[in-house]
Amino acid sequence: MNAAEDFAKTSAWYRRFAEVEAPGRSALFEEWATGAADDDAVLGLLGELPLPKRQPNLLFACSRLLGCPQAPYPEWRAWLLANWPAVGDQMRVRATQTNEPRRCAVLLPLLAQVEGPIALLEVGASAGLCLYPDRYSYSFDGRRIDPTSGPSTVLLECVTTGDPPIPDALPVITWRAGLDLNPLDLNDTNDTNWLETLVWPEQHDRLARIRAAMDIVRADPPRIMRGDATRDLPALVAEAPSDASLVIVSSAAIAYLMPEPRARFIEYVRALDATWISNEGPGIAPAAAAALGGQVSPVPGQLLLSVNEVPKAFTGPHGDRLDWLKTDSEAGHPSHAGVAP
Repeated sequence: MNAAEDFAKTSAWYRRFAEVEAPGRSALFEEWATGAADDDAVLGLLGELPLPKRQPNLLFACSRLLGCPQAPYPEWRAWLLANWPAVGDQMRVRATQTNEPRRCAVLLPLLAQVEGPIALLEVGASAGLCLYPDRYSYSFDGRRIDPTSGPSTVLLECVTTGDPPIPDALPVITWRAGLDLNPLDLNDTNDTNWLETLVWPEQHDRLARIRAAMDIVRADPPRIMRGDATRDLPALVAEAPSDASLVIVSSAAIAYLMPEPRARFIEYVRALDATWISNEGPGIAPAAAAALGGQVSPVPGQLLLSVNEVPKAFTGPHGDRLDWLKTDSEAGHPSHAGVAP
């Protein structure tokens, strides 16, 4: 890739973020990404970093971590140019580790179909907030489900379309573990500050939800191994109890692997005696994408929820909506059921 192509790719990344990912979620990030996409000075600074480190979310989070003004683009830009060495240093050593517990809402219908008890293993677990789907309360279009112990301090609300198999009770999870290159420790102030900084500025309800989930996880910390999704996963799989059904979850995680290790991860998980639930960008799991028959989500920025590479739904990236697919038996591939704009 020559310099011009590299420049254009970074610009397109920020433009897509502004047009697809930020609208309706953060007006401030939408404005910043729109400005950065056409700003040669900012794009030039980003060009000093490896391409995976130029991620809009990472730039904005590192800026906020270092105290940038949450102000219109010109003011933020001036701060960024003046403080670039510190921002660039943070971007080189950090990674986005969005740990959104509401993603458990879109995983729940598939988890509930697994014969229990469940041994739950998450790849890209961050602080482990998504390892506790049995400890949260849920509301699917107003239909509430609580843990057997009673209502949780965390309520995960999810809008649905189609006909998702919403369970009457939560799954029984007897073992839970996570794998992450850089696990976050909820007893470490630096780690919790980073986790909170990854929440977008206007999302006050989301921040409150994550803080409440932190309290639940802090009271019963999970086993989270520091390691690589391909090299170290087998050792963690070997720890899973044999008297439970192993479920491996990847949620907006394996997209960060380069194509070759991602393919090795998929090949390994495919061969396991386990259920693999993936909630990744369309195209990240090629077999699931192919099974869609070329269909794309009509709602921009959604993830594709699959079980053992069979597509089941399009989902909101933070678990806020679940658009279930129905099987078109005549066509032999899924077709979408009633996705609202």
